[in-house]
This record gives sequence, C-alpha cells and structure tokens, in this order.
Amino acid sequence: MDTTLTDPLIGQLLDGRYRVESRIARGGMASVYLALDVRLERTVAVKVMHRSLAEDPQFVRRFIGEAKSVAGLSHPNIVQVFDQGTDGAHVYLSMEYVPGRTLRDVLHERERLPARESLEMVIPVLAALGSAHQAGLIHRDVKPENVLLADDGRVKVVDFGLARAIEATNQTKTGMMIGTIGYMSPEQVTTGQADARSDVYAAGILLFELLTGRQPYEGESPMSIAYRHVHDHVPAPSSIAPDVPPSLDALVAAATDRDPARRPADANAMLIAAVETHRGIPRTGHTAQHRTHHTGGHPASPTGSPSGPFGSPGSQPGVFQAPPPLVYVKDGAEDDPAGQTMIQPLSELPTEKSRSAGASARTRRRSPRPIWFIAGLALVMVAGIAFSGWWFSQSRVVKVPDLVGQNIVLARQAALNAGFEVKVGQARFDDKMEKDNVLDTEPGPGAEVDKGSVLTLIPSAGPETVPVPDVANLSEAEARTKISDAGLKVGRVSKNQSDTVPRGQVIGTNPAAGKRVKKGGGVNLVISLGLLMPDVSQMMRDQAEKFLRDKGFNVQVDETDNSAPHGTVIAQDPVGGTPVMAGDSVRLTVSRGPDEGWHWPWENNDSEAPPDFVVVPDVRFRALKDAQRELRAAGFKVKTRKLVGTRRVIEENPRGRQPMGATITVWH
Repeated sequence: MDTTLTDPLIGQLLDGRYRVESRIARGGMASVYLALDVRLERTVAVKVMHRSLAEDPQFVRRFIGEAKSVAGLSHPNIVQVFDQGTDGAHVYLSMEYVPGRTLRDVLHERERLPARESLEMVIPVLAALGSAHQAGLIHRDVKPENVLLADDGRVKVVDFGLARAIEATNQTKTGMMIGTIGYMSPEQVTTGQADARSDVYAAGILLFELLTGRQPYEGESPMSIAYRHVHDHVPAPSSIAPDVPPSLDALVAAATDRDPARRPADANAMLIAAVETHRGIPRTGHTAQHRTHHTGGHPASPTGSPSGPFGSPGSQPGVFQAPPPLVYVKDGAEDDPAGQTMIQPLSELPTEKSRSAGASARTRRRSPRPIWFIAGLALVMVAGIAFSGWWFSQSRVVKVPDLVGQNIVLARQAALNAGFEVKVGQARFDDKMEKDNVLDTEPGPGAEVDKGSVLTLIPSAGPETVPVPDVANLSEAEARTKISDAGLKVGRVSKNQSDTVPRGQVIGTNPAAGKRVKKGGGVNLVISLGLLMPDVSQMMRDQAEKFLRDKGFNVQVDETDNSAPHGTVIAQDPVGGTPVMAGDSVRLTVSRGPDEGWHWPWENNDSEAPPDFVVVPDVRFRALKDAQRELRAAGFKVKTRKLVGTRRVIEENPRGRQPMGATITVWH
C-alpha cells in the first residue's frame, strides 16, 4: 500500500522545520520518517511517537528529559539525536539518518554469523553502551532491531532512553514490562528494575543469537519465555552451533548469568572481555580446540552423548566430523576402580579370531609356572595397587591457576573450567592493577586444593578515588584545609573576576565539586577578584545605563554639551576597572551633542575635502573577529573594549551614517 495515501504526515512540514518525505518504518511505539531539515538543508530521520503516548503528559515530560540526556552523548556508534519537539499532537525526535539496514535484517538474510564476525558486530554495540553507561544512561531495550548497520559498514545503536520514557506513562501502571521479552534480564522480569548489567545481559543474548541464529528460549507465550529467563541458565552457543569456540561460550555465560552481581559490571567491562576473546579467534573463525574442548577430547552433544545433530553421520561436510564409533563397557564391582566405565573404540573390541587365540593362551597357562614367575607377578600386583591408590588420590587434588592480572570475566570462566566453585569477592583499590582485573585469589596461585573447592577471585577496583569537596564561597585558607582533609592537595590557584562571589573567596574548582579523582591528586582553585566597575565610556547612554542597572549599580546621569554624538557616555565615576561592591553608585556624564557653533573640521578649511559618509554595519551579537573584519571592509577603524569577556559583540558606537575612516568602538 502506498503510504503517501494513508499517512497524513507525509508531505507535511513538521514543526515548521522538517519536511516529511516518506515513512521508513513503523513500530509499536513510533513511526520513523525520512525528512528534510529545511533550516539546515540536511536529511534526517524523524521518529514520531504514536498518539497514545503523545497524549500522556508524564510520557512527554520524561521523553523530553531523556532526549536531552541522549543528545549529550557523542560516540561514533550511537545514532546522534539532533532535536526534539512537539507539533500539535505529534511528539518527535530528529536524529541522524543512517542509510542501511538493521541487524535483524542481516539475521533474516544469513540466519547466523561466524564467531569472529559476530564479535565484530557486538564489540561496537558494547562500545556504544559503555559510553552511555559512563554517562549514567541505560538503554533498556538492546536487540537486533535497535542496531543499525550502515551502508559503509558502521554499526550504530539507536533508541537510547526510549524505554525509560515509556515507563513514565499511564500504560505501565497495570504491571506491563518494558522491553523486548526475548532479551530481558531476570531482574527486569521480576522487579522491573534495570541497570547497566541488564544491558550486559541483553548484549549476551544478542551475541547468542548472532552465533546460533535463534534466541535461547522459545515458548508459547511471552510469560513462558520470561519464566525461563528467571529460572533457566542460557545454554552454551556451542550446544546449538558446535563450531562456536569455548571462549565465546564463556563470554555468553558470563554476560547472561542470572545473578547480576556475577555479570560484568557494565558494557565497558564486557567490551574488554570481548576484545580479548576476538584476539584469540583466527580469521578463519575456527581453532583446533573447537573440536576437542569436550570431555575426553571428543565432541559431545548437549546431552553428553558422543554425537549430536551436528556430529551424526550425514551432517554437513566441513562443519563437524564425528569421531570413530564408541561403545561403553562396564565390568566388575562398582567399588573396584578396574570396573569403572571406560570408553573404548570398536576397533579395539575382541574379535572371533582374538577369542580363539585367547583360549589357546589360557590352555597353555594351565601348565605349571616356576616360583620366580609367581613372585614377580605378585610384586607387579602390589606395585599396581600402590600406583592405583596414588593415582586416584592425586586426581582429586588440583593446583590453583595463576589468574592474577586477567580480566575478571575470563578468569572466572577459566576457574570454572578447571573444576572450581567460583566466588567474586569484594573489590580492593590498587594503584597498579587495572580496574576489573584479578588482583588476588583465595587460595593463592599454586596452592593444592581438592577439586570442586571454592576459589574466591578478588577484583581490582583500580586506584582509590575520592570526591572533590565543595569549597565555593570559602576563603582560600578554608578551601585548602577542606581539600586536604578529603585526601587531596591544592594544585594551581588562579584568579578571576566575579559579579557574585566576594573578593578573596573561592569561585569554584577544577575538577568540579563531586567529581571523583585519584586519592592524593591535585585540585585547582579559582579565587574571586571581586566585582570591578565595568568601563562603559563611549557607549550609548541607554545601553550603558541598562547594563549597569542589570549589574545592580545605582546609576546617576549628568548631561553636557560635547562634540561627541548625542547620548554618548563621555565619562564615568568610578572609572572602569575600579574594585566596587554590588549596589554602589556610578555617575555617568553624557553628551548632549555639539553646540550650534560646532562644525566638522573640513567646513572651516576649504582645502580639505569633506569625507564620504557611509552607513556603519550593525555588528551587534556577531562574533568579534567577524565584526572587526566587516567594519574594516566598510572603511572604518575598529577599537575593541572588553566588558563581559565574551567573544561576541554586545554593543557598538557610533552607529548610523559616519565619515569614512571614523573609529567605531565595539564592546565584547
């Protein structure tokens, strides 16, 4: 169906700025349109919320706040938000237009991706999420539909904060869960709460789907899928796609742990693990360990059988090759080590010929043996029993591996693979060990413990940090004491003029108050010079008087005859630059203009030709450099005066028609 006939927005000018060209997509919460920003003449994507949301004032208020937060994100893997607004019943976002397709489109086309390529899709997604997590923003709805693959290969994440805005609506007050059920973390299902670790969980599900071509859980209803997120462990991707390497199984397992405390702390922590995993995967996407990481060096299906759907005869060539047929043999008493289950190739089973040979041998063994043979046999039996006892006792003892310095996610999986029960202890500050790497283990590396023992990993919290104290409006001495008490030291001290902070008191700090810095680090102070009288001489009276009154001064004006143009301030008391207090009086002397006997210089000198009069360009509110350039191009001299210290012109004088070559004063 032609959307131009059914969608009334197409062809309209939204908010007087965005000309809607066509509809790109329509979802459960919004429609996305291709539009032209007629003000900046650029193509944008405009997401217009459905009317049911736009009519909810709580949603609109939260939506605007979230849009402002997302607009502050600047990252190459995040779709940039340019603008937000409302136009009648339409609430919209103006965003960067990314020509391409979604990751869902890629999965529909290719079903699943190789291990290395899957990571190369997920790594930029984690980088985008990590940038948002550092800024305190949570996505809440990570899924293939919200990952865009641009035509030039860039990966972009879209719809940050939209789910949080939806939570503010009346539509959620009946217990509706926000998010996409296939990617929701257990805590989102049970409590409705989400943090950075919930995004990590969804990223783990996304990676699982890229590797296997399907989501980990299927069910007849959304609630049955939600139940499995809460109560089941996400299966290893290799249980569905056997060519997935163990390192990716470990990464997915860590990201999708049902306990948020055992997941990577945020997307940046998972990003580090993903990049390290990517380094270990050859460009072919296969490693020798893909085929030998199961028990006994033979590939195993998820149920533990020696072959599965990918390992059975007739499976696709080049994907998985089944080992030689195996049989299980059990012989002897259960408490006899020799009677334990063994795995043995069919080629080693006894044949009819070997049975006949064995019978002949038993007949020969009925003949008497010399005593030395019996004694030797007894000695061998004693040695075998002793060796068996030693062997089975040693097999229950393992050494603690050296995991210090490894990323906590990978170290945890390595310890699990080694047969330990793993706990992650309280992180400790350390100036040398990078954050989220293993600082120590309990027991320590090399210790011999029983297999299955608890191994506690102590992560590094990085260097200890403390918040910068708020020392605004304190004296310099008081500020120094407070900063020292916080475990920091004072760095550079600079001074600046202030209209509000008295002379000698602290205006602020760098880093700002509340910002966490390394303990023992330096904090720069900015001390107030107090209020200095602004220099408004040569300014027009109305502008000078308004400026001074806005600053809190009591302005008095005297007028006098002067050659300066009418209304020009020719003097002030106190003069500019004098230290003053807010509320002080200032007297301005203003010109009434030249008296009747005043003439232009050339009117009394016939030899001097009158200059050309030209209109002075109005450069107020222009950038200072641009204003100077324009005035000089018009034939005037330029004098600059600092008033508030901006880089834009706030006033100029004289204005109107002036002789070519006259001096124009601009204030900034």
